[in-house]
Amino acid sequence: MLDQINGLHHVTSLASGASTNNAFFTGDLGLRRVKKTVNFDAPDVYHLYYGDAVGSPGTVMTYFPFPGARRGRSGAGEVATTAFSVPLGALDYWQKRFSDRGIPGLDRTARLGEDRLMFRGPDGDGFALVETEDARAPWLSDGIPEDVAIRGFHSADMRLDSRGAAASAELLKFMGYEQDESQGNVTRYRVPNGNQAQVIDITQVDAPFADQGAGSVHHIAFSVDNRDKQLEVRKALMDTGYQVTPVIDRDYFWAIYFRTPGGVLFEIATDEPGFNRDEDTAHLGEALKLPSQHEHLRSKLERMLEPIDG
Repeated sequence: MLDQINGLHHVTSLASGASTNNAFFTGDLGLRRVKKTVNFDAPDVYHLYYGDAVGSPGTVMTYFPFPGARRGRSGAGEVATTAFSVPLGALDYWQKRFSDRGIPGLDRTARLGEDRLMFRGPDGDGFALVETEDARAPWLSDGIPEDVAIRGFHSADMRLDSRGAAASAELLKFMGYEQDESQGNVTRYRVPNGNQAQVIDITQVDAPFADQGAGSVHHIAFSVDNRDKQLEVRKALMDTGYQVTPVIDRDYFWAIYFRTPGGVLFEIATDEPGFNRDEDTAHLGEALKLPSQHEHLRSKLERMLEPIDG
């Protein structure tokens, strides 16, 4: 069993438009845009990162906004809900804020003893706010009071068929997660002594496989401290039979990827070097930052990429 994984590092999803996506995360949710860059493989598409003041691992939601992308279809084999942590008693504030702003899909519910508010993003993305004790400092913006502001991720909920659920549970245990509580068709797994974003829920469903598109989670990334620990994880996964990519430099972290038995794409990402490697912390997310191999395209990309306010 591995002991290098701290919990979630980031969650990456697909969107149909950059400015709408940016307005939702920085305006409606009050997160900080910590990086404005482009997709390594499709540089005519943004890669936008939102999180706390410095983009701490376990707080960062990232998006590839493909202009006009069709919506995905939910089903088995996907991360269906990304949940954020808010302080105890915060949900009344958020329910009113979301209702006033016309955010769809509002539903107050409870899971495993925690109150949560379900809601939808601009492309039908599945989200929840979960009330829990969380000592992380929030990014404060748009007049959102500190005592209700989002702290970072709480969990990711994988929706899987019976075979995928069983195999993915074994994978999570191998990765250092311990089985926690269950409620109905939901089983929770938790990294002990993790980074506050250390929960994965598996929801077992009988449904067709999801069809990825705008609003779908592309992959979830797990945090390790550094490249040495990442290589240890890579070797252990490969020794177990997983097909793992070589280490890839993503400028702000180093990444490896592999597909889970349930169909979800997992990434293991380093906490180093961080989002301030090419911008002062006070100005994170303001300038368009390009991977070195795409810097020669700057003038073209600045003309064609959708303008983003803020």
